[in-house]
Amino acid sequence: MADLLDVARIPAGEFLMGAEDGEEDERPAHSAYLDEFCIGTHPVTNEEFARFVQETGHPAPSIRSLPAIVSPPLEADFRARAAAYFWTGSTPPQGHEQHPVTLVGFEDAQVYCRWLASKTNKPVRLPTEAEWEKAARGGLEGQKFPWGNTLDSTFAHFLPRPDVKAEHGTAPVGSYPPNGFKLHDMAGNVWEWVSDWYGAKYYARAQYLNPQGPESGLMRLVRGGAWVNADGRYLRCACRHQVPPDSYAYSIGFRVAYSLR
Repeated sequence: MADLLDVARIPAGEFLMGAEDGEEDERPAHSAYLDEFCIGTHPVTNEEFARFVQETGHPAPSIRSLPAIVSPPLEADFRARAAAYFWTGSTPPQGHEQHPVTLVGFEDAQVYCRWLASKTNKPVRLPTEAEWEKAARGGLEGQKFPWGNTLDSTFAHFLPRPDVKAEHGTAPVGSYPPNGFKLHDMAGNVWEWVSDWYGAKYYARAQYLNPQGPESGLMRLVRGGAWVNADGRYLRCACRHQVPPDSYAYSIGFRVAYSLR
């Protein structure tokens, strides 16, 4: 199962989390210290998720009860755009094997992590919000994106214009250059689940050592922006996107992480 756990080691140390010039919930920018950890070099792919589905019988990605993020006026559009990501039984969409898995909720991601932990004897889990942001920054201090301060379509997969959304979609993982930690798709392609509850004012009281987020909450977090976003602010390393816990979409996936101590 080593081929299901392609990770990079992120060194222990301090980094600056958040952005003073960002949204209110990204302030204050603050120092956080993280122990060394490992994180997936790319989001979990359809091919990787298929092995989990086929072995465990876990439901394949599909449309089920509509999530709270889809209001009645948006249902038809949501279903139409999601159709390209439907599976046939336990088989992903043809030609999308190396694309990130989508239509997965927080609980789906959690169950996958537990399965992968059992297969690899590693304590696999979702990354914390702090781990995700440190990894996304790739060792750069105070930059907006994983590659620097300027939005650049040669470094990430996002909408060039809002009017081409119907023709756009996910891209194979690794289609764009990695960041300084050799991680792909830390901006764009799919939003990624992290383990923390969302707290709008959490940064003002966040712990310094290995922050885990609030103990409880009403909303969860996805990070990194996605192929559906034409607004670069969503692709920033500091961007925090809150979603209801029941969320899933054709633009949300995840990557795995685990601690080394």
